[in-house]
Amino acid sequence: MVTRSLNLVIVGGGTAGWMAAAAFGKMLKDQVNVTLVESDNVPTVGVGEATIPPLQGFHRLLGIDENEFLLATNGTFKLGIDFAGWGDERSHYFHSFGSTGKGFWAGDFQHIWLRGLKHGIKRDFSGYAPETQAALAGKFAKGVKPELGYAYHLDAGLYAKFLRKFSEGHGVVRKEGFVEGVLQDETTANITGVQLKSGEIINGDFFIDCSGFQGLLIEKTLHTGYEDWSHWLLCDRAVAMQTELAVAPKPYTQSTAYDGGWRWRIPLQNRAGNGVVYSSKYWSDDQALAVLKRDATGTPINEPRVIPFRPGRRHQGWKNNCVALGLASGFIEPLESTSIHLIMTVIMRFLLLFPKDARYDSLRDEYNRQLKLELEDVRDFIIAHYKVNAREDGGFWRHCREMNVPATLSHRLALFKATAQLFRSADELFRVDSWTQVLIGQGLVPEGYSLAADQMPEKDLRDFLNGHYEGISQFVEKMPTQSEYLKHIGG
Repeated sequence: MVTRSLNLVIVGGGTAGWMAAAAFGKMLKDQVNVTLVESDNVPTVGVGEATIPPLQGFHRLLGIDENEFLLATNGTFKLGIDFAGWGDERSHYFHSFGSTGKGFWAGDFQHIWLRGLKHGIKRDFSGYAPETQAALAGKFAKGVKPELGYAYHLDAGLYAKFLRKFSEGHGVVRKEGFVEGVLQDETTANITGVQLKSGEIINGDFFIDCSGFQGLLIEKTLHTGYEDWSHWLLCDRAVAMQTELAVAPKPYTQSTAYDGGWRWRIPLQNRAGNGVVYSSKYWSDDQALAVLKRDATGTPINEPRVIPFRPGRRHQGWKNNCVALGLASGFIEPLESTSIHLIMTVIMRFLLLFPKDARYDSLRDEYNRQLKLELEDVRDFIIAHYKVNAREDGGFWRHCREMNVPATLSHRLALFKATAQLFRSADELFRVDSWTQVLIGQGLVPEGYSLAADQMPEKDLRDFLNGHYEGISQFVEKMPTQSEYLKHIGG
């Protein structure tokens, strides 16, 4: 039997803390003692209730049964996001998790679709993804061909409880208490322990900071610094509220734009999560609250609460013997449901680079390099939603349209506008399908396309585009509704 030699201390619970505890408790159970410290008196944000498909892989790695997870979290399926009013006030498009159309030898599907436009074939671009048609019809099924790409809507509080039970079953020790002090080595400045209000000291070799926006370890103790992105991402506040279900849960998240921000709706099996994300420069809390109460469907279950945030990231996600996770590491914004995903990727990255001893400078540097690239890629994708707009109803959208954006995004937008070409690195989260659905959906229709697309005879082009779209419609027609499918969960 291998003797456990390292003590890993996670400070903070919630989704981030218990995801980390579940992963480290399961994957490193023979090498690492895992302790999670949290206080019942410290509330979590608890509104990250929409996910993206890679969470399935995280669950498979841990051996989590999907049906058990859905039952425990009142979860539903998510095929993508329905965007209303983002291109202009009347626009409407769907960003799905699937592959759009079929590519050809010289390029991606958007080139064929653009040639179709030239010949009057004006079918919705994202409708060439099965997930889009299924979502808008309220349908869902697994085990069908083609397989649907999907994620989940979940109750964040229940998810944390579910993972806590899982983690404790794999040897994770939970310590209840409020962290009142942090102990450091005088020579290295490494963290050696945390002191609870009770006076108890929890010692550790390595620490995971899941303390939320305050960054108790990574910022207040290690003074890592913060890279502010609010000049690109103007939204800096959210107001959230839960409501009773007024209609059957739809298999997608709704995102509706307003003159000062946007509203989300996330349907679970038993309720809906609602919120408004906005810029304090253009809307007051009272204005956002009025929009939320006016437009959120269903009877309110709880009192709305305002959540301020500052878009950006810590300069280092790993400093000394501490890794920041979740809100402690930074925050972009909720628009594309990346928060839980970024928690997961940080956990997986740290698992791969987990230090066996104190000589970890190169591991830390590689971790921070990868994290920086990942966050900047996600940042650019989110900024694109705001930059590419034609709304005429206020200063917020005009500012977003006219603002300078990161050079990486500016180049990508210019290339796509001129040529319909999109290139991405192998490690980027969002695929070409995501970029094309969002950019075309928001009104950025390229001026040109690959010459190779002109090689297809016009009749073949029409047969291909019409046949593919109608084939998806026939496929979706045979599927059950999500409500019908969910009845079999746990059956």
